[in-house]
Amino acid sequence: MQPTTAWQAMAQRPLSFLTSSWPWRSLAYLSSGVVVGAAAMVVFALGLAAGIVLLVVLLGVAPLVGLVLASTSVAAVERRRLRLVDLDRLDDPHRAPDAPGLRGWIATRLKEQATWRELVFTLLSAAALWWLDLLVLGFSFGVPATMIAATSGETWPWTVFGVIVLLSSPYTVTSWAGARAAMARTFLAPRDRELGEELREVRASQSRLLDSFDAERVRIERDLHDGAQQHLVSLGMTLGLMRLEVEDGTAQDELLTQAEKQLSTAHKELRALIRGLNPPVLADHGLVAAIEDYAGRFPIPVTVDLLMPERLSRKLETTMYYLINEAMTNIAKHSGATSAEVHGRYHADLFVLDIKDDGKGGLDPAGGGVTGLADRVSALDGRMRVSSPAGGPTLVHVEVPCRFA
Repeated sequence: MQPTTAWQAMAQRPLSFLTSSWPWRSLAYLSSGVVVGAAAMVVFALGLAAGIVLLVVLLGVAPLVGLVLASTSVAAVERRRLRLVDLDRLDDPHRAPDAPGLRGWIATRLKEQATWRELVFTLLSAAALWWLDLLVLGFSFGVPATMIAATSGETWPWTVFGVIVLLSSPYTVTSWAGARAAMARTFLAPRDRELGEELREVRASQSRLLDSFDAERVRIERDLHDGAQQHLVSLGMTLGLMRLEVEDGTAQDELLTQAEKQLSTAHKELRALIRGLNPPVLADHGLVAAIEDYAGRFPIPVTVDLLMPERLSRKLETTMYYLINEAMTNIAKHSGATSAEVHGRYHADLFVLDIKDDGKGGLDPAGGGVTGLADRVSALDGRMRVSSPAGGPTLVHVEVPCRFA
């Protein structure tokens, strides 16, 4: 799978990454961040000063409102800059003005929550982010240049250190660029209520499909438990009664023994199927306990490291359980792995999940298994990234909005 973010490119191809365009794109992202952040700081400082001075004569509101609206321009520039290190499109969250003209535009923007999120991001960028960009660039290039230029017989260890820092600069710059871009996306990405009506309907349709699948799964589990399983129990009793009429050691006795063994196997497989359709441990104890129970029955060793402050909503728990289940099934069938790991954490309003195995890698992004996982994540309004270089390891990284029960 072709990387779509600088972070993903660095993780997938740590060596060939050096000869790709991603380090240069990350450098351009941070360098332009210094320019944009410094300009925003100057504009906001002047605007704030003018607003405070003019506020004395009741004219300062206009400059302050102008600063709020100027943040939308800074955010628009940031959305374009993000394409340097994150190829996923970031839609504009602003809607069309409620009324024509400048007054209508201003009134609409001031009522939108996206404008105020953009103001917070702009203030953060002006006050801190561009300084951090400059600090990373200075450490990556300024420090090595100073140390190399000051080379002498007594300072050669510092020169060596400067060369090491310079050689590692692509990773340093890209790591911070990826972190900065992820934070910018958190502030600037549109929320559900800010999306267009058509896209909201698509999201709602996906949610209805999840609910429908969940209800159908519960119905099938109930029908199997109350129907097929009871018929198997009744068949077992019938075979037991037949054995009373058959002498030991005869051909009929051997056939009955084989039938009872096959019935026992079918009963076990049906119980496992019912438990997989609607695992009681998931309903009673939550996602963490359900995954630990599933991992305990998995054919290869699985390390489970899931930490949640409390239980997720029922729909999210169920969907995440089957997502992990499907990913682990793919590992068992196709990866040739000898161990696997499931790691999950709650960060801000996101559930971040990593599923990793030490198999042969080369996972086909167009394969049915990956597509099925992507569909589940998309239905939760989440994002999925796959890193699977030839020879392994394979990492499936999932981020979904998290709501607790």
